[in-house]
Amino acid sequence: MAGLIRRSDIDEVRSRTNLADIVGDYVSLKNAGVGSMKGLCPFHEERSPSFHVRPQVGFYHCFGCGEGGDVFTFLQKMDHVSFSEAVERMAARIGYELHYEDGAAATDHGNRARILAANEAAAAFYVSQLTTPDAEPARAFLGSRGFDPSSAERFGVGFAPRGGALRTHLKAAGFSEEELVTAGLLGKGDRGDVYDRFRGRLVWPIRDVTGATLGFGARKLLDDDNGPKYLNTPETPVYHKSQVLYGLDLAKRDIARGRQVVVVEGYTDVMACHLAGVTTAVATCGTAFGVDHIKIVRRVIGDVDNSDTTGTGEVIFTFDPDEAGQKAASRAFAEEQRFAAQTFVAVAPDGLDPCDLRLKQGDGAVQRLIKGRKPMFEFMIKRQLAAHDLETVEGRVAALRAAAPVVAGIRDQSLGVGYVRNLAGWLGMDPGEVQRAVASARSHIRSSASGSTPSSGSSESRHAGDGDDAPRAADEPSITRLRTDTTTRTERDVLMAILQHPDFVGGTLLEKAIRIGFHDADLGVVRDAIAVNIATATSADWAARVTAEVPQRYAKLVNELTVAPIPERADKLQSYCKRIVSDFIDRDLLREKVELMGAMQRLHATNDAERYSAVQRDLVRIESERRVIRDE
Repeated sequence: MAGLIRRSDIDEVRSRTNLADIVGDYVSLKNAGVGSMKGLCPFHEERSPSFHVRPQVGFYHCFGCGEGGDVFTFLQKMDHVSFSEAVERMAARIGYELHYEDGAAATDHGNRARILAANEAAAAFYVSQLTTPDAEPARAFLGSRGFDPSSAERFGVGFAPRGGALRTHLKAAGFSEEELVTAGLLGKGDRGDVYDRFRGRLVWPIRDVTGATLGFGARKLLDDDNGPKYLNTPETPVYHKSQVLYGLDLAKRDIARGRQVVVVEGYTDVMACHLAGVTTAVATCGTAFGVDHIKIVRRVIGDVDNSDTTGTGEVIFTFDPDEAGQKAASRAFAEEQRFAAQTFVAVAPDGLDPCDLRLKQGDGAVQRLIKGRKPMFEFMIKRQLAAHDLETVEGRVAALRAAAPVVAGIRDQSLGVGYVRNLAGWLGMDPGEVQRAVASARSHIRSSASGSTPSSGSSESRHAGDGDDAPRAADEPSITRLRTDTTTRTERDVLMAILQHPDFVGGTLLEKAIRIGFHDADLGVVRDAIAVNIATATSADWAARVTAEVPQRYAKLVNELTVAPIPERADKLQSYCKRIVSDFIDRDLLREKVELMGAMQRLHATNDAERYSAVQRDLVRIESERRVIRDE
């Protein structure tokens, strides 16, 4: 194994890496002031964005859960890699050659890196096998579903040959059997014998948002294959089926841009949608659409709370009309409240899934399917009505009782009023009677919820977008724990300006500001760390140096000060930074002037001319400094 990566190389990689680009692979970020971006935190569930990123200083911080750090910290937490792996991954991304303390060359670090490398090698192998004679059944299947070779290439579709071809190929490439079993590429029998997990099957690579291959999905092709129709990679250190969405790597940009995601039920449906122009389609991998999937979608779509649900984006589900599809719809509706976005259902009139629809009616039919989506509430209400005989009084009353809770759950009040009218029309009942039933259902829902734990959320009214109240270490300093008096707020704002824009403040003001004592002890620790590193204030790793200087429990506070948005417009930011620091210095000079004038009064009666003259000289010096400061 290689030794420690040189500190200079770590700093160089950090300075060359755009943190927003890396975080943007996982979270949809929007501008939040000068040099600041924010989105939904990937580390905890929230409904309003508390997660701030400062690309210029290379730091992020969530004011909800308290997570923060630089690009390496982010990768360590998101992808569960070691620090060395994170540095090596970023170095590879920017094409930078790392050096190690003992002069050794880089080696693969960690189990995760080896698994990902094995998966990439396997994906390339499967693709290469798709053109072989043995893969004729795979090519025939693709052709029967309307996919040509270019389509297969676009989605990385391949063929897993029979026998142990993959095992032989990957062992020759330097992977051990243990690594391949851990990756889920090989299976192990009861007697310890190993075998290729996928054999004689069509294979789709399942990738994360960055494009890294986490696992595979494989479809049965041959009659003598006694396995299930679809076989996926088992749970591994990198593949967790409840936390991945097939096609997200291809769809994420258009999802974020159009604020729409289409959830379909299979790999071929994703392919059909994308090829038909619906490039926001994704699918689950052998499991129902659940809470973890919702978290992923919400981060990518930028799904934040709103005063109503207008303009928050769209989540469109496509379901088969069979019983399984209906159950899937019910599960999706049960989680609907987790979205701020509006949810819809798209079901083809003749019950075709997107792949069959494209095959039989063309690309336009798939596009019309999505455009003809129905609101999830309408879909679910009509499902309830369909289960009752509306020709009888008893049936209509029962249908009202079943549908009223659905209408009561609508967040947008205006939308709810409209559905009351619609439900009355569908039932042929008086709108007042329907409204009373809905109000009763809403009251019941509220009383039931009052005994439960409130869902996590955040408030923009808190300082710098503070989010959910999360447990924090009792002795860990934080912006949210600072006193709210004018002096402390000023000291906080001065440190934010110095940490975030030392170039705007300027060397002269920086040197003067760090010599001033701070009233707040925690902010004083940060000031001391800045003073130690003042010579590097213009370097790319300025904030990182300050963070490294403070005791560990103060690192979060430095991180917050480095990331918290400065309340000023872009065209006035430079003047703001100068003004806040110069006013801080001027205030301290004024304090010193008052003390000197008091000293003069006391000396006036002592006839100590020498000391009196010295105080006068100090007063002249202070006035001169104040004039200079005000002219800066």
